[in-house]
Amino acid sequence: MTKRTRRTHSPAFKAKVALAAIKGDKTLAELAQEFDVHPNQITGWRSHLLEGAAGVFGASPPEASEPTVDLKALHAKIGQLALENDFLSSALSKAGLLSAKK
Repeated sequence: MTKRTRRTHSPAFKAKVALAAIKGDKTLAELAQEFDVHPNQITGWRSHLLEGAAGVFGASPPEASEPTVDLKALHAKIGQLALENDFLSSALSKAGLLSAKK
């Protein structure tokens, strides 16, 4: 028996199969054979479609907006930290506590 490679199905295909399962004209076994997928996949796609169906007619959930980033403040902080690192590395190397390897 040869092992089948993992397949990815498009959202349109999943919707088509889930709608066919919701119609109920054919059994899960018949649909699985027709579309060449496992019956458990069809059941999962059908339940996922039923859970998200209310979102089609209702308001969509608010999208999480990314917080605004103050680039000037971040660049200033990077510069400050770079200066501190340079100062500390030179001070430690003068004191002999930091090896000269970099």
